[in-house]
Amino acid sequence: MQTSLILLGIFYLIIPAIILYASKKSSIIKKLGSIVVAYAIGIVMGLSGLLPEGSAQIQDIMTSASVPLAIPLLLFPTKVKEWFSLAGPTFKALLVGLVSVVVMVFIGFFLFRPQEGEGFWKVGALLIGVYTGGTPNLASLKAMLEVSNETYLVVHSYDMIFSTLYFLFLITIGQRFFKLFLPAFQHRKDSVQQDQDDEEIFDKIFNRNSFWPLVKVFGLAILILAVSAGLGSLLPEAYFMITVILSLSTLALLASLIPGLNKIEKSFDLGMYFILVFSVAVASMVNLRELVAASLDLIYYPAFVIFGSLALQSIISRFTKTDVDTLMITSTALICSPPFVPVVSSSINNRNLLVPGITVGLIGYAVGNYLGFIVGELLKYF
Repeated sequence: MQTSLILLGIFYLIIPAIILYASKKSSIIKKLGSIVVAYAIGIVMGLSGLLPEGSAQIQDIMTSASVPLAIPLLLFPTKVKEWFSLAGPTFKALLVGLVSVVVMVFIGFFLFRPQEGEGFWKVGALLIGVYTGGTPNLASLKAMLEVSNETYLVVHSYDMIFSTLYFLFLITIGQRFFKLFLPAFQHRKDSVQQDQDDEEIFDKIFNRNSFWPLVKVFGLAILILAVSAGLGSLLPEAYFMITVILSLSTLALLASLIPGLNKIEKSFDLGMYFILVFSVAVASMVNLRELVAASLDLIYYPAFVIFGSLALQSIISRFTKTDVDTLMITSTALICSPPFVPVVSSSINNRNLLVPGITVGLIGYAVGNYLGFIVGELLKYF
């Protein structure tokens, strides 16, 4: 293999670590989000013309290997038992949020489906994954459903644009707007503020004490990947990646029930590292002409699902008497993923919903692959 290609592979592995470290030191990068920064670096690489000949080979290796490694690492810290301890209003808001996303994906599918859109159902599956979980689910479903790089990049690019607009709405005028027709959050007198520093929740990978725990969970992730690949090899080739991703998710959730394993929260950070590797690598494949010339259907669909699901969730919340803060936190956890929950929690001055909101987001990570696959299969028949 050419030296330049080896250096490119090393670059893809080093840059995500630098981004994670920089997000710990820089408030600007922290606010932008590590995935946005990784994506931006990848796009600049792709447009610079500096990638060596044959770089597609390294890009394929990075994108194919990083997601299967990330899935179990992200799911190991899941505390499944705590799902059942969510307060009634939060759990109710979670269900309403999930239903709202699914309904809008179905409606949007029929509204924006192109006449020659045989694979448009895959876009619906991607949107289910990213708006119930996050980028890890988006990447997983890309691999599972064999979505083209071009379609993935267009969907992900416009998803980030509209998600940013959605997020800015929530942290600026969102609370005042929803208070016009939803009840305010009732602070209990005996409620206790969380002692955990919300800015450090996903920021533990550089702790010296993390090394051996991370080695253990990484070894277990490789073992689960090997078992999943073995299961996938037993089925026809067309079902290989589907089987691998769903097996990874299921085995990782089962492993999270092992006493002590789900306490190694640093595995989430390591999983996010591999998602950043994927993000830099796949973004470096970007073709600006394809983004500009993208079908308007691919542009409108993410916007419709984001703002449509928020509107539908708020309407249903009016009848279920869900309060403003719970609506905003659960919607953020699903549409934007857990790392954004602390920001919204701070902007609305309600730290009581911090942990429930993060729990909702982690549930979204866990169910996103299954739900995306099921919805995709249903859309395929329309």
